[in-house]
Amino acid sequence: MSKAEAAAAVFAALADPTRMALVIRLGDGGARSIATLSVDARMTRQAVTKHLRVLERVRLVRSERQGRETRFALRPEGLAPARDWIETVGAQWEAALGRLKDLLESEKDLEGS
Repeated sequence: MSKAEAAAAVFAALADPTRMALVIRLGDGGARSIATLSVDARMTRQAVTKHLRVLERVRLVRSERQGRETRFALRPEGLAPARDWIETVGAQWEAALGRLKDLLESEKDLEGS
């Protein structure tokens, strides 16, 4: 999978409000069971599980079996493809804006001569 494909997969997973909310809830570093994550979700445990599996496929969360429960935790490093893409695009825009600034300043200097 290319870097762009990996970033697109992360963005697609995070585009869903329910999955974004789950990532935020897991953002404190704690592992939680599906039952705990379903409490305020206004959906069934099965629906929450499906969302967690999407996040797990793109490596944003990890699951661990503890007795009869499966607990999910955030994998912050899973955000790296999206973060790297944003940084790359940001650098490209900064470079483009720098070139535009230089062009405008050189035009201004030419007009002043």
